[in-house]
Amino acid sequence: MRVLGVDPGLTRCGLGVVDGGRGRAVRAVAVGVVRTPADSDLAQRLLGIADEVETWLDRYKPEAVAVERVFAQHNVRTAMGTAQAGGVVALAAARRGLPVVFHTPSEVKAAVTGSGRADKAQVTGMVMRLLSLEVKPHPADAADALALAICHLWREPMRVRLAEAEARAAELARAHKARLAAAAKQAGVGARTPVRRAAGRTPSKLDDTGAPR
Repeated sequence: MRVLGVDPGLTRCGLGVVDGGRGRAVRAVAVGVVRTPADSDLAQRLLGIADEVETWLDRYKPEAVAVERVFAQHNVRTAMGTAQAGGVVALAAARRGLPVVFHTPSEVKAAVTGSGRADKAQVTGMVMRLLSLEVKPHPADAADALALAICHLWREPMRVRLAEAEARAAELARAHKARLAAAAKQAGVGARTPVRRAAGRTPSKLDDTGAPR
């Protein structure tokens, strides 16, 4: 499977394409950063990111896109810009029918380094080691994009299997509940059905002495 990892941002948007093989084998295909001038109009900056992402999607033809999920930050303006850039990427992928999955920073760190609290230097070092890179991806946004792609390749199959198992369990629970409801309804009908007298001659009336009249 080939995945495009995206570390969204207005000033720098990291892009990384990684191929996944058997087991946990991964191979770097391409890495880069889209830059937009901070003094440019917001719409133009988003257009620049969109155009470059479209080019990467056409050139490398990934089967899925992994985007870093934005969390609330002290700098609201930065958080909004990051979210807008991520939305542009998701839209471009959706137009091609590609699945888009958002991964949290801690998920990415845990997948790549084994610790959800790893710093950027640790993430970059593990990315270089996993992908056998001789040159460190620069800036950090590029390394983060590769880490996102690796995270998706390793976590998504597990997530899909878990979702399928949960769906099967839910279906079994619904079927079991339906059987219980049907059994309860049948039992209720049986309890309300009057007992019929056995077929035969109706007993004759008796007089005060007990003899038949």
